[in-house]
Amino acid sequence: MHSTHGRPRAGGDGPATPADRPGARQHKAADPSGPAGYDDPWYDALATGWGEAGEMTTAVPPARGDGRDGALAAADVYLEVQRSAAFQEVRSRYRRFVVPAVVGFLVWYLGYVVAATTAPGLMARPVVGAVNVAMLAGLGQFLTTFVLTWAYARHARLRRDRAALELRWDTQELTRGVRGGAL
Repeated sequence: MHSTHGRPRAGGDGPATPADRPGARQHKAADPSGPAGYDDPWYDALATGWGEAGEMTTAVPPARGDGRDGALAAADVYLEVQRSAAFQEVRSRYRRFVVPAVVGFLVWYLGYVVAATTAPGLMARPVVGAVNVAMLAGLGQFLTTFVLTWAYARHARLRRDRAALELRWDTQELTRGVRGGAL
């Protein structure tokens, strides 16, 4: 579709612009005291940023409220909680489980891949019937994944969840106090 820039179309018997068509909906500016925009529900003036006549609109929607003081205070609460001994204890319990588990699993996985590529004779050795070492090691990868998932969930439930929940409640109470009881 080509723009006519306000000039009549050459050689056409139709209307010059879509607004000239019979029954076309006219866009008109909304009441200045009302919300910014047009009466057309499909026209998003905030997304386009342009007024009806093609000039850039300068109206800025009002802010919902300047919550900067509350946000800074809430950030201070989170920093205070992060520096607390209880938070550090939860993090250290997490790391004491996760780091050795990840290292152990990666060594086991890389050992499987290296053995599969460098020792095909060992991996092809039959164990029982058609089951060979490679099949058992591959199934062992799946089994290890499930065991590690179970161990992680158990460790979290027994050693971290209660302390983390207490930290969460304390943090929520502190942020409610900063915001004056508002959520």
